[in-house]
Amino acid sequence: MKPEALHPLVRHVDRLIRGKRQLVVAYSGGLDSTVLLDMLYRSQQSSPQATGLRAVHIHHGLSQLADDWLVHCRHQCLLRQIPFTALRVEVNRQQGGVEAAARSARYAALGESLMPGEVLLTAQHQDDQAETLLLALKRGSGPAGLSSMPATAMLRQHALLRPLLDISREQLEAYARHYQLSWIEDDSNADDRFDRNFLRLQVMPLLQQRWPQFNQSVSRSAQLCAEQEALLDELLSETLSSLIQQDGSVSIAPMLTMNAPRRAALLRRWLSSAGVRMPSRTQLERLWNEVALSRADASPRLQLGHHQVRRFRDSLYLLQLWPSLKHQVLPWSEWPQPLKLPQDLGIISVSGPDTGQWVRAPAHTETVSIRFDHSGPLYIVGRHHRRPIKKIWQERGIAPWLRERTPMLFYNQQLIAVLGVFVTRDGEGRQGRKGCGVVWQQQDSQW
Repeated sequence: MKPEALHPLVRHVDRLIRGKRQLVVAYSGGLDSTVLLDMLYRSQQSSPQATGLRAVHIHHGLSQLADDWLVHCRHQCLLRQIPFTALRVEVNRQQGGVEAAARSARYAALGESLMPGEVLLTAQHQDDQAETLLLALKRGSGPAGLSSMPATAMLRQHALLRPLLDISREQLEAYARHYQLSWIEDDSNADDRFDRNFLRLQVMPLLQQRWPQFNQSVSRSAQLCAEQEALLDELLSETLSSLIQQDGSVSIAPMLTMNAPRRAALLRRWLSSAGVRMPSRTQLERLWNEVALSRADASPRLQLGHHQVRRFRDSLYLLQLWPSLKHQVLPWSEWPQPLKLPQDLGIISVSGPDTGQWVRAPAHTETVSIRFDHSGPLYIVGRHHRRPIKKIWQERGIAPWLRERTPMLFYNQQLIAVLGVFVTRDGEGRQGRKGCGVVWQQQDSQW
């Protein structure tokens, strides 16, 4: 089929994806993603230089029909000879409700499944955009939230495209009827207890009946908000760069003299640059008043989704949420073979005298382990008096959350060394003793 003979909507999408060679469709099996998949398939069939195309289906397990939907999606891809992958995810219903938790799990799985050079395409359309803006209004969002869904974005290191944002659901239905497509009707879409379904079923029909161009107008407003946010990004980029320090933290002192709107705009952009979902106005106020302006000796924190913001000295740090390691004991039964640490903390290995921390070797009667907690005063190498470990942490300028994630070497119940920080007198490699170097190779940043 010649390109000019293609359906107008296919030509529209084809223009938007031009130059993209490795495409991945988020394929739920519903009307929207079915139409998008079919459009891309027809575009591919008409191109002398066909793009790579595959489909990924997320199995949430929230419906009793989820297995049937997976079978349907696999069959539709088989008919078109499109490579198909199904990914099963677990939805934590406690994380902001079922809708938000399912969306979070879905995008996390999609991001992990993408291969180098691939572009993800999702099927949100003009009606979805209008619903998203109204939901943002309900939450009291500012221009960033009212920008709704951008046509292009990033998911991890991959481009994310939404090529249907200018197309209405009515147009998609007409396309599906024209080509006699087969799709899934999710029974949960009729449940107006969910906010988006309530808008779609109860509110949007009334608005469109009164104002037939309502969705197009809302889409235009979202685009204008996005343009304003892009302009603010440009105007504030230099100031934000001056605030962000080498370790990714943001300096508090320069923001003390700023007015509240400017400070909030900078903090939003700092969080957004790390992939944190846009905080509410109340959350930003708490971040500033309860964390940034807390007492110097306090250790405040504010949780934002899967992250937390904490203050140390005169800076704010954005950290991942990790389960506590305080009570964990890791037997190093294969000493001196390398030991892998949990939570991407890296690997500990034993080396020669010229690398790592030099400590005495364990006796045959001593068991070796790694722990992450110790209390009480210590004698450490290089100091004549005992010091509480809290004071040692403070002297070395180590933030509280790093103290909780720094491996400690024990022989039996005796602390030998805190890796990368100090060696105790009990672990000192003295003359005449057999010793070894212990090296902690950190894999990832602990922020």
